[in-house]
Amino acid sequence: MTLHDLFFYEAFEEEQAALKSFLPDTISAGFTTATIQEAGHTAPPARIISLRTQSVIPSAWSDMMDALLSRSTGYDHLLAYRAATGTSAALAYLPLYCARAVAEQALLLWLALNRKLPRQIDQFKTFHRDGITGSEVAGKKLLVVGVGNIGSEIVRIGEGLGMTVWGVDPDRKHDFVDYVEYDSKKAEADIIVCAMNLTRENRGYFNADKLSGIKLDSLFINIARGELSPPDVLLDKLENGQLGGVGIDVYDAESELAIALRTGHSSENPIVRTVLELKELPNVICTPHNAFNTREAVMRKSEQSIQQAESFLQTGRFIWNVPD
Repeated sequence: MTLHDLFFYEAFEEEQAALKSFLPDTISAGFTTATIQEAGHTAPPARIISLRTQSVIPSAWSDMMDALLSRSTGYDHLLAYRAATGTSAALAYLPLYCARAVAEQALLLWLALNRKLPRQIDQFKTFHRDGITGSEVAGKKLLVVGVGNIGSEIVRIGEGLGMTVWGVDPDRKHDFVDYVEYDSKKAEADIIVCAMNLTRENRGYFNADKLSGIKLDSLFINIARGELSPPDVLLDKLENGQLGGVGIDVYDAESELAIALRTGHSSENPIVRTVLELKELPNVICTPHNAFNTREAVMRKSEQSIQQAESFLQTGRFIWNVPD
């Protein structure tokens, strides 16, 4: 295998084209749409390995790479790899490229659920309008949990739609956000959006207790990390009528889920099986971790990825390093 300066896993067709448009002749790079485990590489094919969130990084690679660059705003998977292997590889991510894109995906999901879009599309077959009366969002109450780069954009969008918007975050850094405690407003919120970063402490945050006492028929949207909202809890709340709808773009055990869906093979993982059950419900919308994927964000991500690689190859440091 040819050893490159930089190798991109999980780079879909449009992303590869954008990355190549920014790639200088001085950097040798390889590309694949596959994850590391799907590619079957037994050793790292480059000094810098770039991936997203579905690749399982082999522990044997821990002392064979100079750096890991995740083309994502989250970096919990990189921290987990460092903790498990003790790797000394430099770790980097892209914190700035997709805040607006992901915020608009959250909007897309709650509007589609609020207007029962999946049912509308299905009932077009018979041009039937029974049972598909939706709601307008003006005047509704939006609770945004996690008000970082993405969450703050969601707050602005909600306010622009004439909604009452509250933000939940221990770091109250935005002066335009009406900050509250989650438990004080969950019973009033028509829509709850999870925009939190994932840490060891908040895994499974939206458990049965956190989603008890919520407003009946409220909507729950997760565009952050699947590990924050256990799918069995969401399924239970939907079946009990406590949730009116769920929109999710991110998943726990996402690499296994993606492979199961791409190959059509069954999975023995109960988390994957529950997500597959969820996706069949008429008041659930599942998207394939695609919130980042706008033309504008893909171009920003590609440019920033190459900037990161150039910085590391020239100076030994990234521009945006994963915090210790």
